[in-house]
Amino acid sequence: MNIVLAILVLSVIIIVHELGHFILAKANGVMVLEFSLGFGPKLISFKRGETVYSIKLLPFGGACMMLGEDFMDETADDSEDDNEKKDEKQDEKSRGVKEQYDMTRSFAAQSVWARMSILAAGPVFNFILAFILAVVIIGYIGYDPCTVSAVAENSPASEAGLASGDLITKINGKNVSFSKDLTLETIVHPERQLDITYERDGKEYTTSVVPEHQKKTAYMTGITISSGCVINSVDDDSPAKKGGMKAKDKIISIDGIAMESTDAIIEAITASGGKTISIVVEREEGQVTLSVTPVMTERESYYTGLYSYGVREKTGAFSTVGYAFKEVGYWIRYVFESLGMMIRGKVSLDDVSGPVGVVNIIGNVVEESKPDGIIYVLLNLFNMTVMISANLGVMNLLPLPALDGGRLLFILLELLRGKPVSKEKEGMVHFVGMILLMILMVIVMFNDIKNLF
Repeated sequence: MNIVLAILVLSVIIIVHELGHFILAKANGVMVLEFSLGFGPKLISFKRGETVYSIKLLPFGGACMMLGEDFMDETADDSEDDNEKKDEKQDEKSRGVKEQYDMTRSFAAQSVWARMSILAAGPVFNFILAFILAVVIIGYIGYDPCTVSAVAENSPASEAGLASGDLITKINGKNVSFSKDLTLETIVHPERQLDITYERDGKEYTTSVVPEHQKKTAYMTGITISSGCVINSVDDDSPAKKGGMKAKDKIISIDGIAMESTDAIIEAITASGGKTISIVVEREEGQVTLSVTPVMTERESYYTGLYSYGVREKTGAFSTVGYAFKEVGYWIRYVFESLGMMIRGKVSLDDVSGPVGVVNIIGNVVEESKPDGIIYVLLNLFNMTVMISANLGVMNLLPLPALDGGRLLFILLELLRGKPVSKEKEGMVHFVGMILLMILMVIVMFNDIKNLF
């Protein structure tokens, strides 16, 4: 059931994206040949008017196929060069299509601005979906202001004068709306000084927190744990992997002591002293007892002693809309910050999730939300949809071949040059980009599947 819900979430996001292309194509008089969800062989298809609607075998993708999207019409071909003679050996299939359809309704025959609007509509619709769901979430449970929840004694944060209850409004000159803004800043730039503006008792103050570089050694097993004591991932060649632990296992007890929180698990592993411990985990087939031997591991970190737990507060209708815009803006910034970390080598391809990994993550979220009831399952699904939809919108607008952003780049070049780039050159660029994209998808999917076992 969790997998079905996860695929449903991804399907909604994909349909909304392709619906953006579809609506703007129709609005500009472009003929849509096929509107499909998924790739591969067709499972279901039917024709309404001039468009075939289909659902295909692999649910991870979709398409809005427009007339003339992959080749220029005769007028467009002639515009490449006024002195260029039309190729007398024109592709037979293209000629047949041109004879069959009204090519004035092809994508290629439309104006620059019409084509740009059609291509941009997909990502824009993803942002609109993210915004609508953000309104629902914030309207129901409120937003998470960056209120200081706790400050550790003798920490950089306490030395800077921060105290529980302070409301952080700016970090390093950037406005802060949510608790997760602080988290993102410390993840992306853990070593950077935090110049903080905060409010206390209605007055505004500024201070600076200098993270303390720490090197600690502790016994670890090589797992990451989410709330509910569920394992998110297991490192390769780690004690946990050798002991048979898997992602999605729920840790029930360690050495006979019931585990009720992530902190309790970390404390039990650390206190093992390197001795083999007995860990009981729960899986679909039932409870399993595993033997794991933690190893001493050195870990570097930057410590501030500043904590904001993201307790939500309800707000008014107008503020809800405003914070929904900021929520979408946060996730857009999150994507760019993550890409920046990849470029700087702080994030590897092993840390990137593809469709299989996303389905697994959504399944975990659903499982963890079940004890809180159906409303919170839905709200968490909505929250995942906001994140993924905003992510898809940004990624599609990047100026990379084969993506909407790459195609927009060629139209911008056409606008600057006064004539389009030759269809053959553009097609080759997109073809190479598609091959590279497929290779990347295979690598990411391999990592996703590997992390499941």
